[in-house]
Amino acid sequence: MRTIAFVTQKGGSGKSTLASSLAVAAQEMKEKVCVVDMDPQGSLTNWARTRGSDDIEVVASGAARLPSALASFASKGCTLAIIDTPGADGLPSTAAMAAADLNIIACRPSLFDLWASAHTRSALKALGSDFVFLLNQCPPAQQSARVRDGVETLEEMGALIAPLILSRVDYQEAARHGCGVTEFNPRGAAAEEMRGLWTSIRRRLARVRSRSGARCAA
Repeated sequence: MRTIAFVTQKGGSGKSTLASSLAVAAQEMKEKVCVVDMDPQGSLTNWARTRGSDDIEVVASGAARLPSALASFASKGCTLAIIDTPGADGLPSTAAMAAADLNIIACRPSLFDLWASAHTRSALKALGSDFVFLLNQCPPAQQSARVRDGVETLEEMGALIAPLILSRVDYQEAARHGCGVTEFNPRGAAAEEMRGLWTSIRRRLARVRSRSGARCAA
């Protein structure tokens, strides 16, 4: 089972919204997906309740229970675990960072978010955990100076995964209905973004696993 975590030590970056739509997109692309909700706000737990289906299992967990939650999912044959974390420093975020094969630092194109992303990057590097940046909630005019500055800053700090995620109504409406954007509006631009994001993450996970295997063999 591969594990990814959405980690940003600042609220409002859109981690829960991304996690819910990514879970659905990955499931539609033949993954058996499970979700661990470590955020005290319980956004994904509420999303699952609204969804009213057991196709994607969501469990709430603190730091101490995370290893057993992941082990339980693996024993059920899950192929992908997605962890949503609080927007703050603390044991839950640290536990998720250490457990994930790949950490996704969601960041809006704003100065405060970029500062918070740099802080999260430092924490991940101290743990030796793999990570990528994801620029989220970009204004529709993708070539704005604010977005360009965000892209340049994140690329300087580390890997920036594609595509950029624009600020679109579909993301909020899908979450409100307990859906992912690929269900809510399958032919919409947001759905294409989310399918593209899962494809990029899947490729990155394959590289992470390949490097881990090479280290073990050595």
